[in-house]
Amino acid sequence: MWGSRTTGRISLWVSFAIAVAVLAPMQSQPAEAQEADPGGGVFVTGHDADFHARSNNTEGARNIIRVAIDYVTWSEPDPNILVVTSRINPGRGFLDPVPGIEAAGFVGFDVADDGSAGGSVLDLNTVDFSQYDVVLVASDYGGWLRQGEVDVLNARSDELIDYVNAGGGLVALAESGRLVTHDRYGFLPFLASDTPLDRYETGNEVTEFGASIGLTDADVNGNYSHNIFTETGGLEVVDVDADGNILSLATREPIDDGGVQPEPPPAFAPPVADAGPDQ
Repeated sequence: MWGSRTTGRISLWVSFAIAVAVLAPMQSQPAEAQEADPGGGVFVTGHDADFHARSNNTEGARNIIRVAIDYVTWSEPDPNILVVTSRINPGRGFLDPVPGIEAAGFVGFDVADDGSAGGSVLDLNTVDFSQYDVVLVASDYGGWLRQGEVDVLNARSDELIDYVNAGGGLVALAESGRLVTHDRYGFLPFLASDTPLDRYETGNEVTEFGASIGLTDADVNGNYSHNIFTETGGLEVVDVDADGNILSLATREPIDDGGVQPEPPPAFAPPVADAGPDQ
């Protein structure tokens, strides 16, 4: 008969063999298969880059659009985009955001409004966000976003947040108080603390985080910005104005009504079973 010492060693070897059999297939997978990016992200800004992509520092504004979309889509090479904007021209001082977004290098995207335009323009009340890699909300100055579109987005806030957490991207440009007079950014409740502030862009600086995602100081100066954020909701600060006010925020973390969700506690690891005394 085997002694207890031999039995214990055999049990240990059996446990080791099982562990190797389980872990080996995982270790043989490429790193990207083991750590696939989850997708999803939010980028909000007081820059009206859709207007300035055609006026003043056009290249800087275009790069803001490119970086924002690249960031929230995790560098999707050909993202399927839904642009949210009114199709009503407010007149002098405003520019259609669609050509501005096209000038940044994106073509063939869908446009949705509050349901009033009809025709090829989709109805924001019923559009399926999950069909898109990114929802880009135009600015209300100098873009054409109006209160009607924001009211619909606010009513669908839970759907938008679920969409982001399921891998969708959300980019929202300036909401100055011109055409959107109340409940600005209400579709992201933690950003209801934005403050309209029209200012020529000089002395603005990108943060270390902003530089890491592809922006430079040259991108965020030379145009006009139209609102700042007084709270972050746990998002990363992208750039600030000359007084240190927050101009843009971004995150790839899961979000809820309060902002970035706190990290869950580490998973509980059960204690390793004792193999018995080696005697």
